[in-house]
Amino acid sequence: MFVLRIELAYFCTVSQSISSDKLFMRFGTQMKKRPRGRPRKFNPETALTNAISVFLTKGFSGASLDDLAGAMEMNRPSLYRAFGDKEALYREALKQFVGQMRGMMDQLVVAETDLKTAIQNLYNASLDVYFAETPAQSCLLFCTAPVEALVHPEVREDMNIAIGELDAVLEAKFKHAQDDGQLADHFDPAAMAKMAQGILHSLAIRARAGAPKSTLREMSSHAVSFMCT
Repeated sequence: MFVLRIELAYFCTVSQSISSDKLFMRFGTQMKKRPRGRPRKFNPETALTNAISVFLTKGFSGASLDDLAGAMEMNRPSLYRAFGDKEALYREALKQFVGQMRGMMDQLVVAETDLKTAIQNLYNASLDVYFAETPAQSCLLFCTAPVEALVHPEVREDMNIAIGELDAVLEAKFKHAQDDGQLADHFDPAAMAKMAQGILHSLAIRARAGAPKSTLREMSSHAVSFMCT
């Protein structure tokens, strides 16, 4: 009887040891849970690029969270954790779009010393962006933000900041050209900057409306010849 109790005790001790090893193996190595939420290779820039495409195609109001989640390859809870609600996501997408536009301005406008070439660079590069897809999706800033500006004050503020920054870059360009003798003294650089940006707005709207790229390129060329005399 005494021997039986010893054997039983030994069996229970060994069984507990084996169970503990298996438990460690299960939770320590083999059964690690996959992190929930955003995928491991989540790339915010790529996700926002896909969101921009949806917003350009369907607009802010027409784009559903399911549309956005599908295009961004995220589930809705992950999308919300990464970017917030739809308005916050739209603003992040707009921020990225404007940032890309700012980079284009620095490279093709600010760095170019010839005024006429710089402004034509702006229009040509913008048209390339507007017509990157078929049909032309045009410009997120000029074609979707104005629609939301009245009901979303923060979007209106974002839009005004972007327009103001573009005005400032163009005004500095016209002022520098004036100092270099490329622009007559009677021209007002601030007014010229607003007019140059106004042409950009028109190109974006006309591209959205279906005007051919060749027609808009010709229009921009005439505008440059008129402004840069």
